[in-house]
Amino acid sequence: MADDFAAFADALVGPAVRAARTLTRDGEGIDEHQVVVDRVAYAATLARTIHELAAAPPVLAAEARVAAAELAADLPHRLAPVAAALGLGELPRVPPEILAAIAPAPVEAVGAAAIASGGRIAWPLDELLAEVRANVQAFAEREVAPHAERIHHHDELVPERFLQAMAKAGYFGLSIPSRYGGHELGNLAMILTTEELSRASLAAAGSLITRPEILAKALLAGGTEEQKQRWLPRLAGGEVMAAISVTEPNVGSDVASVSCRAEPAPGGGWAITGAKAWCTFAGRADVIALLARTSDTPGARGLTLFIVDKPRFPGHAFEAAQPGGGTLTGKADRTPGYRGMHSFTLAFDRWHVPAEQLVGGEAGVGRGFALQMAGFAAGRLQTGGRACGVTAAAVEHTSRYVAERRQFGRPIGDYGLTRYHLGRMVGRLVAARAITYAAAVAMDTDERAAAPVAAMAKLFACDVAVEVTQLGQLLHGGWGYAEEYPISRYVADAQVLPIFEGVKPILALKVVGRAVLQQGR
Repeated sequence: MADDFAAFADALVGPAVRAARTLTRDGEGIDEHQVVVDRVAYAATLARTIHELAAAPPVLAAEARVAAAELAADLPHRLAPVAAALGLGELPRVPPEILAAIAPAPVEAVGAAAIASGGRIAWPLDELLAEVRANVQAFAEREVAPHAERIHHHDELVPERFLQAMAKAGYFGLSIPSRYGGHELGNLAMILTTEELSRASLAAAGSLITRPEILAKALLAGGTEEQKQRWLPRLAGGEVMAAISVTEPNVGSDVASVSCRAEPAPGGGWAITGAKAWCTFAGRADVIALLARTSDTPGARGLTLFIVDKPRFPGHAFEAAQPGGGTLTGKADRTPGYRGMHSFTLAFDRWHVPAEQLVGGEAGVGRGFALQMAGFAAGRLQTGGRACGVTAAAVEHTSRYVAERRQFGRPIGDYGLTRYHLGRMVGRLVAARAITYAAAVAMDTDERAAAPVAAMAKLFACDVAVEVTQLGQLLHGGWGYAEEYPISRYVADAQVLPIFEGVKPILALKVVGRAVLQQGR
């Protein structure tokens, strides 16, 4: 079982974490030792994943063992470059039982089983969650998958019928309390929904529930009761589609440096002026959850979160004007993948927002950063689910392709190296699911305490998606580079996953690294 390897992981990572805490003064000196913290944070993420693999369903024992062994074998390589800086001395050798678990035969066996199953890697669930997954899977295959390639190739907007059907199915209210019109099925149901939608199309379906989820979490964390009563039922029912606007042309990960301003407007309310960037779905959205500076107080304390109304626009550019003279313009930035929702650069000029749409009311002035971070924790968890969906799609399509593609007189899936590569892909998928599902369950118990685990899930699962889609592309040979095959779309879409909802280096340093180094303080 995978738990055989957890002790080795702990023996490596535990001393590294303790040494890094000393070196960085419990995380205060992260920026003085960025490479060390990055390496230790990722090693801690791998160790946590190995522990979660030990709890994987017994039917996945072979896949979990391969996955855990490969992650354990990678740990010395992760820590070797910083071992001297941490004063660790010579690192332990990888035990023979771990090396035996990633020898060709067991990994090839996992790959062969994937070919036999058509790449469907089942994860047993309780009756309710199994029904959730089955229903979403059927919806995605029926409604989304037939249109995914066209939307990607032509950079079309997500069709309205997708939104209407998803709203009718209740997908936008899975983690919103029932008293506010949601279904309150919990974070794992939400993750399973996200995963299955992303398996059909990341850009045309998989990301649609993330934005209302982020806004809903911010409202639940600090909105007034009136705001919850007004907005949460509309978000849950799909009546209002939301976009999230934090990033600016010159501000990315350094959220506390946001400069777009909101100033008191004559006659009441607020006037927004400034530029925003990478605001996904901003054209179609009915509202934008926007973080703006409301005072000259430096850093996060001067930021406030607003719910900004706007008209719907279906195209790649738009202009809007208010009777009082406020204007809002937007232009979609072309991207090689993740098409369908469109990410916009926005320019606000005295765009009016009613006073009652400042999240938290008067008590919310200056609290925007904290409320946005509450939403981002949910967004990171969702991104782990999205990554699992893209990875699952790559595994399935590659498994079917190698079973059908013949070279040198037989299917390429009959060759040992093909089965070995496919076995590694399956192991990675099982590992990504293990930590992502565990993070979802933990978030249901205590969202604040589980936020670092959600960040780990995002960090690891997104890397898995990039690695697995590229390996699947290679197993397709030349056809993997042809747009006629979906694997090329998966490769293009996967590239964005380590970037949004916390770009990988900053996520490792400032979120996972800080949590690991400050744990127990």
